[in-house]
Amino acid sequence: MQIARASGSFKPHPKRVMLRAVSSPALPDLTPLPGKQTGAEVTKLCGLMQRLLAPDGCPWDREQTLETLVPYLVEETYEVVDALAGGNADDHREELGDLLLQIVFQSELRFAEGKFGIDDVARGIVAKLVRRHPHVFPGTLEGSQAARDEAEPAEPSRPLRDLATVKDAGDVLANWAKLKAAEKAEKGKHGALDGIPKSAPALLRATRAGEKAGAVGFDWPDANGPRAKIDEELRELDQARRSGDRAAMQRELGDVLFSAVNLARKLGLDAEQALRDTTDRFARRFRHVERMLDAEGRAVADASPDEQERLWQSAKRAEGLE
Repeated sequence: MQIARASGSFKPHPKRVMLRAVSSPALPDLTPLPGKQTGAEVTKLCGLMQRLLAPDGCPWDREQTLETLVPYLVEETYEVVDALAGGNADDHREELGDLLLQIVFQSELRFAEGKFGIDDVARGIVAKLVRRHPHVFPGTLEGSQAARDEAEPAEPSRPLRDLATVKDAGDVLANWAKLKAAEKAEKGKHGALDGIPKSAPALLRATRAGEKAGAVGFDWPDANGPRAKIDEELRELDQARRSGDRAAMQRELGDVLFSAVNLARKLGLDAEQALRDTTDRFARRFRHVERMLDAEGRAVADASPDEQERLWQSAKRAEGLE
């Protein structure tokens, strides 16, 4: 992790912090199963973070704020993804630890403000997951106001207990969407697209927007719809190019990309992973071109377009692709 100085400092709350109780249904027995890890070591990480933030702790940690930690949170998240892609379990473990540190760090800063602490974070996600899994924890819906309102308008008489019976993963996802929508409604969020982080990567945000719109019936019946939409948007992009209107080009290019994401979604493909894989292939092939030219003491810019194309095709053949 790179270190950067930031303004601000950690100031312990002067009085005993009284945190709001997180409302939740009565929880089932969630004692860790025999032979499994219990999370006991996480308490040592909490204690370590508290020590670092103490008056005689680490000056750098004490200077951090929620705002200055944001870049580290994003960086550590992507490093977890990279570790997963690399397939090295030790790297994955280490990067998960770095990400967990960010969660504990932010929780401690919020605790100092008197807002919440790491126990409240864990308590909240436990209650949410129990509430969202009535097929695993039957009986937890009855005490939830969100559950009382979960039925869709088209199914006003559907009993709550039906959510505890699922046939497959599709039913689980459908129930999850209904319960989540009801919870958002209780918070005053009624739009189907509410809750999609605006700071999420663009491809992920577009995917989630399509999924959520589709969940309420606003979607193409199959992949032919977004495929035709791509052709339509490309024609409009060409028109914008001919006009020279850069704002129009930007808008139409966005429509092309959004339509491509919807095509991926309807085909059951991950647009983010598809683009990541393509970028990796481009990098490998480009390095092949660089190596071939470097062996001749030449730079890429020294090669003609035809020669660059020939080397590019050579790189594809080296991968066994045409």
